[in-house]
Amino acid sequence: MSTIIPLADVDPALVETLLDAAFEPARHQRTAYKVREGMEWLPGLSFAVVDGEDMLAGTIQCWPVALTDPEGRAHPMIMVGPVAVLPAQQGLGYGQALVHAALTAIDPRAPLPQVMIGDPDYYGRFFGFANTHTGGWQLPGPFEPHRLLCRTANPLILPQQGMLGPWRR
Repeated sequence: MSTIIPLADVDPALVETLLDAAFEPARHQRTAYKVREGMEWLPGLSFAVVDGEDMLAGTIQCWPVALTDPEGRAHPMIMVGPVAVLPAQQGLGYGQALVHAALTAIDPRAPLPQVMIGDPDYYGRFFGFANTHTGGWQLPGPFEPHRLLCRTANPLILPQQGMLGPWRR
């Protein structure tokens, strides 16, 4: 039996240990960290999964980011991820449950576009993410363009070009 709980209810040291196990300690050098640099994750959209033994098995964090278009306008978005599951617990559906929990928690009255760096086949098939509209977007570090994904109810609001980074109001 597993339970999804708010990430805010989990000791941050346990979260860091899980992220190290899932992605290695060098994860802080990845481009995704630069995109959300200096930001705090969104408590209402970030979750953890605890297995039946009260062991932290996985987490998802969502972050406030923005795509700044060539005219300097910031278009707010939600960066989904990292989605992290302990290697020994992978394949049990925890990752899918965490992504579903985060996406379901987004306010449907004013949903911001969601962006992530991930496998287009997996996140497209299960959650509707695609790289169709991200071809002109840039990130503050190296990335594989086909892995930059976006999910939105109205793709017409997406700028065709821009730089993705932290959202500072």
